[in-house]
Amino acid sequence: MAEQTVESHLFIILGATGDLTRRKLLPALYQLSNRGLECRDLSIVGASLQEMGTDAFRLWAYEGLQKAGWRHDNNLRAWCDACLYYQSVGSGSAQDYEALAGFISELERARATPHNRVFYLALPPDTVPTTIQRLAEAALLKSDGWIRIVFEKPFGHDVQSAHALNDRLHRYLDESQIYRIDHYLGKETVQNLLAFRFANPIFESLWRRDTVDHVQITVAEDIGVERRGAYYDQSGALRDMVQNHLTQLLTVMAMEVPSSFEAGAIRSEKRKVLQSVAPISREDVVFGQYTAWQIGNLLIPGYREEPGVPDDSMTETFVALKMEIHNWRWKGVPFYLRTGKRLPRKMTQIAVTFREAPAQIFRALGADGPSPNQLLITLQPSEGFSLCFSVKRPGRPFQFSDRALHFDYEEAFGALPESYETLLRDVMIGDQTLFVSADFTETAWRLYDRVIAEKQDVHFYTAGMWGPPEADALVERNGHRWQLGW
Repeated sequence: MAEQTVESHLFIILGATGDLTRRKLLPALYQLSNRGLECRDLSIVGASLQEMGTDAFRLWAYEGLQKAGWRHDNNLRAWCDACLYYQSVGSGSAQDYEALAGFISELERARATPHNRVFYLALPPDTVPTTIQRLAEAALLKSDGWIRIVFEKPFGHDVQSAHALNDRLHRYLDESQIYRIDHYLGKETVQNLLAFRFANPIFESLWRRDTVDHVQITVAEDIGVERRGAYYDQSGALRDMVQNHLTQLLTVMAMEVPSSFEAGAIRSEKRKVLQSVAPISREDVVFGQYTAWQIGNLLIPGYREEPGVPDDSMTETFVALKMEIHNWRWKGVPFYLRTGKRLPRKMTQIAVTFREAPAQIFRALGADGPSPNQLLITLQPSEGFSLCFSVKRPGRPFQFSDRALHFDYEEAFGALPESYETLLRDVMIGDQTLFVSADFTETAWRLYDRVIAEKQDVHFYTAGMWGPPEADALVERNGHRWQLGW
């Protein structure tokens, strides 16, 4: 757990002229420099199909970082000129990658940099296998230093494709070199769940079926599919969000105490959670799709009116499901997962509802009983915790009022690092704790493959609503209701 030093290395971004690089990667890398990571330890090489030189790439990056909030930063231009380089990979041929290999070798020699390399594949998912092969053929994955590969979801689209992808990666790389990034795991609140549970016996002692009634995990988005219509229609909410983001949050919430605070031990316990999940019944899954919403003169288009989406598409933009974990700790406790687009507000929240008191002594006084205690863990828009409980209102008659103790991360510690900043630094120091392993991806896909294969009707909901009524019925038939925060 001690802070580790970042070894000098090259950080090579393939797909460097794309939106991900400009919005997320370059701001995170620049912020790391503001926290002490100097250019002598971090040289950034942009590589993409676009023909441009290093000077043009530096200007492109400078203008993007200005728009991202550093317009008045006097060090920005100097950082771009000192740290950034560019090499086109042309059409992506073997010869183009040989040229990239020559450029990298020359840069390592000129800057006296050890042969340590991070390759960040900011690329469409279907190009990842070919890119890995090209890097291997150009001998870029062999060095007397260390090599690390980073790429974004999706990690396959079902268990077969995930296995095929992992098999291709393992032809050229050891699993210890592969970093499958899920930006949700870089959020401070997700990381703090481990400390919250395992460093505070007061909560860990309550983290079981005897005291927990049910758990809800909600990832709500207020936007539509925007410019991703063609991609999204081949994916849908289950593949795009549930199989990765929500399932990761589920395992962090439900895992047992690891033997140590190390990547291998934590990953092992998360995998055990997935292996304990009971088969998901069709009756416990609700799919939805948003339709148009008229607000005065403003028309919010429905999913089928989005660019790139067929006008008869039955792809889901909303999923709600119930699952059960059949192990000693959680048997009988329902876990509800919910995500959707065009919902009323952007929100990521985990709600743990505790069981009611076994004897309601206050009913003899004619008072309404207290509400169940709840722990609300918020990941966005703000990060923090709320512990909700009942108190007596002053005076007569005897009545209860619900109140909450709040903890807000930014209020306590100031601005938090962005998740990409945290994760990129972890890549640089070789810490895989917050990254997705090969066996996790395949085990997670096995959970949902049957749900995908037996996909049922899609229910429609108006944009701006909390999904279709059938999602409410899913929890209500178990005596619950969706928690929407405090």
